[in-house]
Amino acid sequence: MWPRRLKQGVALVPLVFLVTCAAPKRRTPEPRHHEALPRLAAPQPDIVLRRTWHADEKAVRERPVYAKAVQVVFVHHTSHSNTYDCQRDVPRMLQSMEEHHINDMGWNDIGYNFVIDRCGNIYEGRAGDLNRSVRGAHTKGFNATSVGIAALGNFGAGGKPPRPMLDAMAAVIAWKLPPGVNPKGRVRMVSASDKSRFRKGTAATLDVIAGHRDGYETECPGDAMYDALPGLRDEVARLRER
Repeated sequence: MWPRRLKQGVALVPLVFLVTCAAPKRRTPEPRHHEALPRLAAPQPDIVLRRTWHADEKAVRERPVYAKAVQVVFVHHTSHSNTYDCQRDVPRMLQSMEEHHINDMGWNDIGYNFVIDRCGNIYEGRAGDLNRSVRGAHTKGFNATSVGIAALGNFGAGGKPPRPMLDAMAAVIAWKLPPGVNPKGRVRMVSASDKSRFRKGTAATLDVIAGHRDGYETECPGDAMYDALPGLRDEVARLRER
């Protein structure tokens, strides 16, 4: 059943969506104590590939750039409506997002490395080798050593993220974090852009699983998703201890 394998001839609804995060809001993460490091990463979950959702490869401006070892996963939301149909609507939503990121934002490709819908389907975002760390365009100042995962929807105070979405997000994170990285830990990173929350060259201590707002002045990923991050960290740690 699609979207694990998209059937030919699926009708795509011509939808137009807002695909950027909401207005700035500052929220400073608080220090926490953490458990010991897990020794192993988790296996790769099922991923709907770009060719399956019909990404426009001709529109991509440059070849993928591969990042250094992943230190942080940034969680985003896309500010779409939460009432989309996972089979019928999502391909067109992703195509519109890719077009917006390239033509309006001026990026080389879709900014996120992965996008997850409300049904728990995981989509390949920015093009490149899934087994490597593709540098995205999702969190200014911290893209070089991070992965960006976007929840398809709006998860402000009124939009609680569905369990299948959170489970799928945990599976991706457990797979992408290198072995030995503690998903419940924190890491010191240096900002590479004055447009981030931290001036260029400034050191910042961030959660290994962080919200977009931790690195950039924004409300993204919404209060409800941000409040779900502690539970997400616990689930990722559990998956990596198997």
